[in-house]
Amino acid sequence: MRHGNLHDGYGQRLREQITAPGTTPLIGVYDMYSASIAAEHYDGMFVSGFGFAASYYGLPDIGFIAWPDMVAFVERLRGAFPRHHLLVDIDDGYVDPEVACHVVRRLERIGASGIILEDQKRPRRCGHADGKQILPLDEYLEKLDKVLAARTDLVVVARTDATEEADILRRAEALAATDADVVLVDGVRSEEWIRRIRRVVGDKPLLFNQIGGGKSPRLSLSELGALGVDVAIYSTPCLFAAHRAMDEALAGLKVADGRLPADTTDRQEIGVRESTELLERNIARSHAREEVGV
Repeated sequence: MRHGNLHDGYGQRLREQITAPGTTPLIGVYDMYSASIAAEHYDGMFVSGFGFAASYYGLPDIGFIAWPDMVAFVERLRGAFPRHHLLVDIDDGYVDPEVACHVVRRLERIGASGIILEDQKRPRRCGHADGKQILPLDEYLEKLDKVLAARTDLVVVARTDATEEADILRRAEALAATDADVVLVDGVRSEEWIRRIRRVVGDKPLLFNQIGGGKSPRLSLSELGALGVDVAIYSTPCLFAAHRAMDEALAGLKVADGRLPADTTDRQEIGVRESTELLERNIARSHAREEVGV
């Protein structure tokens, strides 16, 4: 017996969360294991292009991602996490507007909650890197309009990577005037600039991107809420924490002549049991998904 379909309304549920009081956090994940850990702490994930390029290809986030790889990853995520918000970074829509629309339709069918579409042109860069190049505004708006027409329920975040002050405000205002659900100006450098952007986007929900070592200030959810930010994406906390932890673990293994560390009173090492229990919870969520007919 079917008791409802979790697939129906993924976008609407995220939309309702975004418009609720406070700032909604979405945690960047880069593979299924990082997502499994993030799911223990938060109910929303950001499928980060930075993290996916690093984990899947071992390459920097400068345009190497092929859209079928990203779609396949999101499909695996949705299978394991049927109740979590999944906001997906699709960069520039993989250049061509028709490809962008195709990817949006595919992502919506497999249960993504939303996508972010940027106004960069190739060669693209991480939003917090130097040397970004952007499309003429009319060209980006044309692509965005096609993506908006292609979606049914999916949340669409319109993102600008403008860096010149007057252009930032001009583009933010133009993006807010579209049917996009949320506006993102990436690489915002100060709280004052968040306030300026908040003013020009009016009532449109605003997203803020935080990345370790990036150009934006480190702000709490309470501070962002006071600034009028509706969504905060954390692109790389899992990736960078894993980087440090793996580096330290392997350096320690080398110093110990290959002897694995033992549990101590102040730290329990992750072992087979802890890892297996984490991953078994993904099976349980998947079974729950099947029971409600998804």
